[in-house]
Amino acid sequence: MKSNLIILSICFAINSFSTAQSLNMLNDKKGDPARAKIISDSLRLVKLHTIAQYPLIKGGIWSGVLPVENPGDKPDPSLDYKLVFKVTAKNPDSISKEISRSLDEVARILNLHVAAGIPASKLHPVIVIQGAALESVMNNDAFKKNHSFDNPNISLISDLEKAGAKFISCGQSMAFQEIKRENLLPDVKVAMSARTAISGYQAQGYVLYTIEP
Repeated sequence: MKSNLIILSICFAINSFSTAQSLNMLNDKKGDPARAKIISDSLRLVKLHTIAQYPLIKGGIWSGVLPVENPGDKPDPSLDYKLVFKVTAKNPDSISKEISRSLDEVARILNLHVAAGIPASKLHPVIVIQGAALESVMNNDAFKKNHSFDNPNISLISDLEKAGAKFISCGQSMAFQEIKRENLLPDVKVAMSARTAISGYQAQGYVLYTIEP
């Protein structure tokens, strides 16, 4: 995770330079091969980002999918795809002003399904939020009490909801953190616990995605 954050930071930095400047950075390998490797990987990420596709949701840099030519294995577009996502982590302080990496990964998974030929109407996502991740679904007033800036996730959450996603908050995590219902965005439902919510959806045939920090 830390190496990804380093690469992401340098990726944005490199993207703001000219190509010539970026290449000069890449060629500066004297005495620091690790730095050269990070810069090389970052340049590759910048290149990949330019060809990434966002067939359903445009979240952040990580929600794009790369095109695959003539895949031999394709999902059945006539089926309903019921997906339940377990989200537990918030961004580290170094990128707290950016959209949640976890929610961005949810957007990427939905984009992958659409890119694979599944109609968006066949996707039925449920996003279960617990632990530190609860901060991402706070309304703006509650979020700003903890930070000096607006909740950066509100737009992405709105786009996920437009794509049919349902958000569920863990009532146990809320009680432990003393987060009240009115602190959350209005469409977020509250369950007794994340575990009971997830097991309930799995009993209905939902596929579980555990979003790792």
